Amino acid sequence: MQFLFPAFLWALLALSIPIIIHLFYFRRFKKVQFTNVRLLKEIKEETASRNKLKDLLILLSRLLALLFLILAFAQPFIPQGETVKSGQNLISVFVDNSFSMSAENNQTPLIDIAKNKAMQIVQAYDDSDLFHVITHDFEGKHQRLISKEDALGYIEDISISPSVKVVSQIMNRQKQLMENSDANHIIYLISDFQVSMMDQQVVRDTAVEINFIPVRAVQENNIAIDSAWLEAGVAFVGQGNRLIVRIKNYGIENAESVRLSILKDGQEKPEGIFNIAARETITDTIILSLLSPGWHTAEIKISDYPIQFDDHYFISFYVDEDLNVLSIHEGRNNRYLQALFNGLEGFSYQNTSSSAINYGEINRYDLIVIHDVHTFSSGMNTALTNYVNEGGKILLFPVMQNDVNGINIFLNNLRANTFTLPAVEESMSVTRINTQEFIFKDVFESTSQNLTLPSVRSYFRKTNIQSRSEETLLSFRNGAPYLQKYQRGNGILYVCSSPLDVVYNDLVQQAEIFVPMLYKMSIAKADFEPLSYTIGKNTPITVNKSTQGSELVYRISGDLEFIPSQTSLGSKILISENNQVRTAGIYHLTLDNQLVKKLAFNYDRLESNVQLTPMDDLMNHGNVLQAGINADLTQLISQKDKGIVLWRWCLILALIFLLTESLLLRFFKK
Repeated sequence: MQFLFPAFLWALLALSIPIIIHLFYFRRFKKVQFTNVRLLKEIKEETASRNKLKDLLILLSRLLALLFLILAFAQPFIPQGETVKSGQNLISVFVDNSFSMSAENNQTPLIDIAKNKAMQIVQAYDDSDLFHVITHDFEGKHQRLISKEDALGYIEDISISPSVKVVSQIMNRQKQLMENSDANHIIYLISDFQVSMMDQQVVRDTAVEINFIPVRAVQENNIAIDSAWLEAGVAFVGQGNRLIVRIKNYGIENAESVRLSILKDGQEKPEGIFNIAARETITDTIILSLLSPGWHTAEIKISDYPIQFDDHYFISFYVDEDLNVLSIHEGRNNRYLQALFNGLEGFSYQNTSSSAINYGEINRYDLIVIHDVHTFSSGMNTALTNYVNEGGKILLFPVMQNDVNGINIFLNNLRANTFTLPAVEESMSVTRINTQEFIFKDVFESTSQNLTLPSVRSYFRKTNIQSRSEETLLSFRNGAPYLQKYQRGNGILYVCSSPLDVVYNDLVQQAEIFVPMLYKMSIAKADFEPLSYTIGKNTPITVNKSTQGSELVYRISGDLEFIPSQTSLGSKILISENNQVRTAGIYHLTLDNQLVKKLAFNYDRLESNVQLTPMDDLMNHGNVLQAGINADLTQLISQKDKGIVLWRWCLILALIFLLTESLLLRFFKK
């Protein structure tokens, strides 16, 4: 047994007071003469014996009452095998308020059970302790230490939220508030602890007491729309655009007759019924036929119950009316380029001499092809460098000449490897194709011997500076690069090692390479515009700066309307919604009441995986307090921190012995 306030034990010296009074208290008796005292002597002896017993019992009662009263102030306890905490405590309580906490246990929502447990935790500590209450929302008001009364109020206000964080993020936020405090650091996490929450970075910290309190419902099955994307990266008017949808069964049972549909432009269209095995993922393709350019939105839906927050997936995308391609040259226009783009629907092709470039309109082109250009002026170098950095794409072919200084200056401006002299005069075939990169990905069913790749009669070698981080798309048999890609700024530079001239390079004659290559280069982007954003991730939204000035006020409207934060970055503006979007759906980004973008927001799929973390895994990271719905956490924590508390029993015993003394004085007759 130990004592919380052992200094009070000095008061045990007070036990000597009633003993001293008992030993030195003498009552004087008056002598009375009697003729025969034999009978009185017997009475006196009997009465003295009874009085002595009564006095001893009263003394014992007083001593025991005083003893247990002193012990009550010293607060004795029996340790439970853990270090007993003394001094001030700093308690951080995390309450899981994600969608999974809407599930029920005995018809009681898990969020209500978790809030009740959190209140019991707070009640287990003293008014002098400090508290920190946190949820998945990471709100500003939850980032400070508060009193016991305020903590109970914060817990009462917690409600279900679409935000979700992993345990390592939560614990790091809890520990941040404890760094500069000398108090006892105690962390509680109340959650159902799905597997997706317990990331690899969760480690046990000996400087902080970490306690997991699982509250769980019956494990349910769940099917979710995991993601969706356009196969080509962009969509076109008048074509069958392939929208790929990934659907996953997170449950432990096979799912049958799951209906897939899409709601587009106000009309819902069924896309089929499918079966999906337990723990399996399938992909399905939806063909989108678009009749007009501009912004389009869609909602993909599946039929699933009871978990439904991930059964809807919203997307938005922009369809260009035409893709603009510009050919820059010094000699004649390349007839193969013109024939290619004139034969592709949705493309607008123009060509110009390098001496007649309209630099004011250069940014409106989606792809610029440079070929047969001998001289790169300083103005052309600057304009094309800025064009790439601001999001443009250039496909560059060299000319077969001994002076490549001009083109190398341009390549150096974009930190690309340069051409070396002399040119290699030998026939060489392309044998390797990078089918993992966007340009050639999903283009060919097979890259077998039947695929005819380009060959050259002459080509340039290039420097090999590793820090310039190029990506090779096509390479020769000897390993030298034929076509390379550089991602610079917001744009892309493609560099071919041989001229666009059939005398040196037969690329234009290999239609199965030339056509898809130019097509996908036209639609490629350094960063494709996302079809949707995830609520709670606060991913920046990028828009082009259309006008100058500091008075630009963007607005986001949908389920609610607010002014987001904005940061100017060169020719771009980064828009941040700062986690103000709380409901999945379609939102409009406007500037001066003019539509800039349509934005799709979806709930985070982190909690789609309904599998729960085993108790053994939780024990590896901290203490696990397994308490039922009706269990009293207040008492459990008190015993954990202070052992079995005995002061109440001491107080009760002190009162019992005081009562015993009173009864002895009243009813023990002399």
